[in-house]
Amino acid sequence: MDEFILLMRHEDGGKIASPEQMQIWMQQTRDWINSIIAEGKFVGGTGLPFDGACVVDSAGIVTNGPFGDIKETIGGFIHVKANSVEEAVAFAKGCPVLQGEGNTVEVRRIAKNHV
Repeated sequence: MDEFILLMRHEDGGKIASPEQMQIWMQQTRDWINSIIAEGKFVGGTGLPFDGACVVDSAGIVTNGPFGDIKETIGGFIHVKANSVEEAVAFAKGCPVLQGEGNTVEVRRIAKNHV
């Protein structure tokens, strides 16, 4: 069985959801993760808040937050076990993040250590 990271990418143009909508999305996310837990395939994951975030570029310049001329941000990730990339993609298709226009979930296989 392989392991995958599902990266939740937001491209919402800076729109801020109401507290009520945030509560709905949080419950949907809990339900989605619980369905993966029920299959015994959830390893871990978390949201990635902007507080204290910074970006370091190749010249060593540090800027506050993942802001500026970006089109998307990574809002969080989950780590899952799956029998195939197709199964990991099926998990990704259920992610509530996909309700937002332009949002995506990137599926990446985790490299196996050969040490």
